[in-house]
Amino acid sequence: MEPRLSYTIWFSQRTGSTLLCKALEATQIAGIPAEWLYRWLDDQHGNGHDSHTEAQIRLWERGSTSNGVFGLKHSFHEPLFTRLIETFRQFPGGPANETNRARIWEHAFPAHKHIFMTRRNKIRLAVSWWKAIKTQDWHRLSGASPRSVDLTDAYSFDAIHHLFSECSMREAGIQEFFSEGSIVPLTIVYEDFVQEYEKTVRKVLEFLELDTSGVEIPSPSLARTADDISEEWVQRFRKECQEGWENRGW
Repeated sequence: MEPRLSYTIWFSQRTGSTLLCKALEATQIAGIPAEWLYRWLDDQHGNGHDSHTEAQIRLWERGSTSNGVFGLKHSFHEPLFTRLIETFRQFPGGPANETNRARIWEHAFPAHKHIFMTRRNKIRLAVSWWKAIKTQDWHRLSGASPRSVDLTDAYSFDAIHHLFSECSMREAGIQEFFSEGSIVPLTIVYEDFVQEYEKTVRKVLEFLELDTSGVEIPSPSLARTADDISEEWVQRFRKECQEGWENRGW
């Protein structure tokens, strides 16, 4: 069934996107936002017998709640994004000659809105990303204990620097997409979100123009993963990155 409303949460890693998605899903009125496109695209290429109509319906079903709202989150990177655009171009009634990627995306997901999640402090983002890679502790449920992993020799300037650059490039790619489509998204900043959790979730529901009467916002389902090791790596990286600079930024 075609959604009456759809939206994409655009993000780079470690910006609070999973926390927001779980909160929105728990309301039961805002779709089931998740990274549906990765597995779906692999399934689509593996099931060549499916028509593009069937593929589109299958995708809508995964992320929709009973009220016809479809939610999705996606992190921009190539060549996956181009593969998605070329697949969406073939959807029923697709704009075969359209060159504007935003128009192709919005044709695949009707009545579309865009949400952009970012984090001001990209050093803390990159450190969190690298630490999650090393510990595989990507998301910790509230009240759960951290994984027991020896991080004695896990710090890597090169790895953190790479992730620092990668998150910036992903956000640049997202912004180019927004500019191409003249899109003004709702922007959610991680540092504000964690301080104003319920207010932020309600802001998203209002942006989606959903009836929130009687809707309760659940407590955060995930706990903070930053710790003393995270802070040690942040301070070490910022000093090493600016070594020899006459004018340091931080």
